[in-house]
Amino acid sequence: MAIMITDECINCGACEPECPNTAIYEGGIEWNYSGGTNLVEVELPSGEKVDADQTQEPKSDEFYYIVTDKCTECHGFHEEPQCAAVCPVDCCIPDPDNVENEEQLLAKKSYLHGE
Repeated sequence: MAIMITDECINCGACEPECPNTAIYEGGIEWNYSGGTNLVEVELPSGEKVDADQTQEPKSDEFYYIVTDKCTECHGFHEEPQCAAVCPVDCCIPDPDNVENEEQLLAKKSYLHGE
C-alpha cells in the first residue's frame, strides 16, 4: 500500500528529500508525474493521457502530502519506507485506502523509472 501523511504532520520537511520517487510535496505546492521519474506521458485510470510535466493540484494545502501514484513504499530502493523512518512524529503511515502488494509496488517502480 502507499504511505500517507496524517494531519499530525509538523511540516518539518524531513521526509521530502528521502523519497526516491519524488512523491512527497510540501502543502500547497503543485506536483507533476515527471519529477523524479522517467515518465513523459501518463495514462490515468479514466483512460485519459496527460503530459507528465503537466502540473497537478496539491493534495493538501496545510501539510506535506504523498502522491499515491508515485509512492512505492521505497520497494526496490530501501528495506523500509524512508519517510516513515525519518519522521519525528510518526505521521507517515500505510494508507488503508491504497493497498498494494510487493509485486504491484515493484511494477510501479519499474513504470516510474522506465526499467
